[in-house]
Parts: sequence; structure tokens; C-alpha cells
Amino acid sequence: MFNYQQPSVNQILRLQEIEGELEITLKREDQIHPDISGNKWRKLKYNIQHVKQNGHQSVLTFGGAFSNHLAAVAAAGHQYGFQTHGIVRGEELETQTLNPTLQYCTHKGMALHFVSRTLYRNKKQALASVIIDDKNPYIIPEGGTNALAVNGCAEILTSTDEEFDVLAIAVGTGGTMAGLIQSTSDHQQVVGFQVVKDVEIPSRIRTFVSNDRWSLVPTYDEVGYAKTPKALIDFAHSVATQTGVILDPLYTAPMLWHLIKKRKENTWSFGNRLLMIHTGGHQSIKGINQRLAQQGSLLRWPC
Repeated sequence: MFNYQQPSVNQILRLQEIEGELEITLKREDQIHPDISGNKWRKLKYNIQHVKQNGHQSVLTFGGAFSNHLAAVAAAGHQYGFQTHGIVRGEELETQTLNPTLQYCTHKGMALHFVSRTLYRNKKQALASVIIDDKNPYIIPEGGTNALAVNGCAEILTSTDEEFDVLAIAVGTGGTMAGLIQSTSDHQQVVGFQVVKDVEIPSRIRTFVSNDRWSLVPTYDEVGYAKTPKALIDFAHSVATQTGVILDPLYTAPMLWHLIKKRKENTWSFGNRLLMIHTGGHQSIKGINQRLAQQGSLLRWPC
């Protein structure tokens, strides 16, 4: 049984940075599991059930050096008793001291396989280059997005969430957003804040959904993967001080920061009653702070 500790709760965000009639409520998906948090738990729920029901002994998946997905799969394998393998982008990482994310993965029993960035782009070739004992591992795509994952993400919303006009989600591969779109009511719009530049995200979402009640807003030119400017770090500290909420540096913080920026610029064209999904990802904070320290920065992400 793939269990979690508690359901997520909704928390109204009262921030000095929010002006006018805009009302933001945060769905605390980051609190539903101590190790497999937020949308990663949702994505893995039915995949892990499939692994157990079909007798797979191992799971193989893909990710970058600070991947929330790799960390979540490693934690799930440790908790539910199957071997995990991670194909990691960047062959140079094999000869370097592992960052906190990859250290966590190995601590949870994941075998890491480092490949070049060129090879990583072709997942079939990357798979062929890795030698493991299990000839029939269950393969989960990068970011965890497949049909089973989308079904899990469709369970994020509850009947009490129908009061909101707009649902906001940070987008890495599109799977969580697709699940939200599936479960919305006719009066609701889903806005995805795209933190990574990937032209395939719209078509990937359309694979799973049939309605057009959704939009994508790019944030990757300013904030997102490997982009943590001082303004974003200061903003994360301000939110933590005012609300007690720790935002993650890769997804939720860039989303909220960008939304407030658009609001101040009068370019926010969606509704004012907004439910924002906190997708977890706190494990990445140690890696971000390590990188900032290596750069000689005195800035630190709140934790």
C-alpha cells in the first residue's frame, strides 16, 4: 500500500507584496510526505502500485544533478523495497564530489549512472549504454510524467477547491499541470508557470487533456532551473518571515515571484481568486546553498 502521512491543507498567503484584490491561497502539497513530497508523491503513487502488482524488482529513471524526481524515486525504492537506478545528465559528475541531492539518492540505495549531455538527450541510447543486472526494470520517464502520474496528479484537487477561479502550478515537464486540468471544473482556468525551456510541454499536456482551459506563462528567462538571482532569494526570505512557508528554489518560489511581478506590471490577465500548488522540492535547497557557497556568495536560501 502506497501510503502518505496526511492530506494537504490550504493556507491563505498574506504578503505585503500582494496588492489590491488579488487573493492567493497555497495548497500545501509539500507537507503530505516527509521524503516523497508534493507532486512527486502524486506522480509516483500509481507507478509504484504498478511496480508492486507486476513484480518488478527495480525502477530506472532519469534526471539532472539536482533532480527532485531522482530523490523521490530513491526514497520510494528505499521505503517500498525495490532497487532504483538513476541515469544522471553530466558524465563529469562521476569524478566530482556528489552534491546533496545525489548524496541523498545514494544514501537511499539508488545506483547512479552518469552519461554525457549528448547521450542523455537520446533516452534510448542512454538506456542502451547502462548495464544493470535486472533485464526488465520498470522505466519511469524524466520528471515522472506518464499516464499513471497524471492520474495521480488529478487527485490534488478536492471538492473544496471549486471555489477558486484560477489554479497556478509550476511546470517542469507538464504532468502535474495535465492532472490539474483533468480535474478542474468548467469555470476554472489552470495557469502553468514554465520554469524550464521545453517546446514539447504544450504537446505533452495535450496528450492527456482535451479542454483548453489552461495557459502557459514562461519564467525561465529570469528565474527557474539554475537561476537564483538575489531578488528571488530575498523574496523567499520575505515569504518565510511573513508566513512561515519555505518555498523551494526551482518551482514554487519562481512561480510566486513571477506572478507578483506580473501583477505589479499590470500584465496579470487571469482571475483574482487563485489557488497555488506548493509542489514540494525542499530537498533542492541544500544543493542551492552549496552552490551559492562555492560561488563565494553570502546569500543563503531559507530552510
